[in-house]
Amino acid sequence: MIRRAVLILLGLVWLGPTYLLLVNAARPASGYDPASAWVPSGDFALLENFGRAVEGANLGGSLASTALYSVVSPLLGVLIGALAGYVIVVLRLRHGFWWFLLIFGGTVFPSQMLLVPLFVGYSDAGLYDSRLGLILIYTAINVPLAAFVLRNFYSGIAFSIFEAARMDGASTFRVFWRIYLPMSLPALAAVFILEFTFIWNDLIFGLTLTQTEDVRPVMTAIAGLMTDVYAGTPVPVGLAAGLVVSLPTVVLFLATQRLFARGLSLGSVQ
Repeated sequence: MIRRAVLILLGLVWLGPTYLLLVNAARPASGYDPASAWVPSGDFALLENFGRAVEGANLGGSLASTALYSVVSPLLGVLIGALAGYVIVVLRLRHGFWWFLLIFGGTVFPSQMLLVPLFVGYSDAGLYDSRLGLILIYTAINVPLAAFVLRNFYSGIAFSIFEAARMDGASTFRVFWRIYLPMSLPALAAVFILEFTFIWNDLIFGLTLTQTEDVRPVMTAIAGLMTDVYAGTPVPVGLAAGLVVSLPTVVLFLATQRLFARGLSLGSVQ
């Protein structure tokens, strides 16, 4: 009984910020008062507040760019990662383990260490403040996780499948495209969902590598909107923008949670 009461109390404490977000995002923009932040206003102005945020920070362009990054980069990342896992495990690349360490080793370093060299390199290469530049960096970030999951997955597939396909006359790439890739779709989907969520919620690379409204990711645009809270942007407007923009990742995860769990279990270390 005591344990249950403690768990309920901790759950309420954990959900407290979410409650504040929901209550104040739905509050009319002119009715925000810090002293009554915990008390619902009785009005529902969430969509109105979000509309003001879209107008004030040009979230339409940022949302379109973020959707592009969140779909294209994970697709490229999982495909390249699957190819890497296939070459290392199935084709038995010489020194394959060390090649895998080279691919996955980049994840050891914090992202903050990459910001200065990325900024300098992107500026010199003409990729700064471009959609292509962000697609490239997000794809590169996605590859190590995909290679890790698919390497483990392909390790559990009998090598005789590859041998039989080759004896039937299939090329090396055709074996990958028609046999191994379809077999690994659940694992690929799990990695795609993870990377979609990461890119959609990314702030640090958007702040460092973009400047214009149509190129920067949506979280960067919202961060700029929230910095203007004390310069005229009402708090409910900023909260409504953050809440509505976060919904796609929540909906995606809830809709694919079984596929996500299945894919991660298939890609686990054997």
